[in-house]
Amino acid sequence: MRAVLCREYGPLEKLEVTDLPSPPLAPGAVRVAVHAAGINFADLLIVQGKYQEKPPLPFSPGFEIAGVVTELGPGVAGARLGERVLGIMEHGAYADEAVLPAERVIPIPDGMDFALAAGFPVAYGTSHGALDWRARLRAGESLLVLGAAGGVGLTAVEIGKAMGATVIAVAGGPEKLEIARRQGAHHLIDYAREDMRARIKEITGGRGVDVAYDPVGGDAFDQALRSIAWGGRIIVIGFAAGRIQQIPANIVLVKNCDVIGFFWGSYRRHRPALVRESLETLLRWFAQGKLKPHVSHRFDLAEAPRAMTLLAERKATGKVVLTTGR
Repeated sequence: MRAVLCREYGPLEKLEVTDLPSPPLAPGAVRVAVHAAGINFADLLIVQGKYQEKPPLPFSPGFEIAGVVTELGPGVAGARLGERVLGIMEHGAYADEAVLPAERVIPIPDGMDFALAAGFPVAYGTSHGALDWRARLRAGESLLVLGAAGGVGLTAVEIGKAMGATVIAVAGGPEKLEIARRQGAHHLIDYAREDMRARIKEITGGRGVDVAYDPVGGDAFDQALRSIAWGGRIIVIGFAAGRIQQIPANIVLVKNCDVIGFFWGSYRRHRPALVRESLETLLRWFAQGKLKPHVSHRFDLAEAPRAMTLLAERKATGKVVLTTGR
C-alpha cells in the first residue's frame, strides 16, 4: 500500500510517499480501504516533533480516515463488510489502508461523500466537545469564534448556531468572513481592519461575550479575554498564531470568568464512549441539514507535503483533505 512516511522529525518537505506492507489485522479490529484522510493542524506539529505526543519513528501521520470496511478481525461486532465509515486513529491515516479497533469506526450517512467524512471527526468533535462539555454553551448566549474560517473555527460557528447561540465570527479578510457568514455566523469581525474589542463591545451593547472559542492564541486570546462578559468563559483549543499566551490572573479575578482548556485527543482515550456519542449526534445533525462541512482543498495522497504546507501558511478555509484515488 502507499503511505506517507515520517522517518525523522523535522520540516514537512522530509515526508516521503512510499510502498509499505499492508498492516496486519488484529482481533477486534477492522481493515478499511481508505478513500480520503483529513489534515489537521496537529498533523503539522506531530511530524515536526512539537505535538503533545510523539509516535515512534518511522510513522505515518493522520488522525482521520473515511473509506470502506474490507475485512473484519476475530471478535468484531457492530461493523459490516462493505460499510462506508469514518474512523479515528492515533496516527497512520495517510495511507491506502488502515487497521483500527472496530469501536473507532462509525457509519457515515448516505449523503456524505468520503472527503467530507474524512474531515469531519476531529474538527466537529473538537468544537462540539468544547462548547457542550466544557464551555456549557446555552441557547441565547453569545459566542465569539476566533479563526472562524479555519478547520475547527468554522465548525464552532456551525455548532454554536445549532446550539442556539448568537455567533460572532472573527477572521482575516472579506473572503474568509463570507465563508463564516454562509456557515451561520450572525456577526462578522475582520481583525485585519477592525478593532476587535471595540466591535465586540458594539455588538454586545457593552456587555461582552458569554463564551469565546480560541484555536488561535497569542494576541487574539489577549483581546478575547478582555472582551469576556462578567461570569463568561473562554476556552483554549490551540495556538495557531504560534505564541502560547500568559494568562493575566487579575482579569480572571475581576471578571469572575473561567479559562478552560480542551484537548479532544485525551477524551478519545479516557472517555471513548462519550466521543462516539458526540460524533453520532453530529452525524445526525449533518443528515438533518444542520451542518454543512466545508472542504476547501483536495489533494492526492502523494501531495501530502504540499497540502500540509497550504494549511501551515493559513491559505485554506475549512478542511484540507487527501484522497487516494479509489
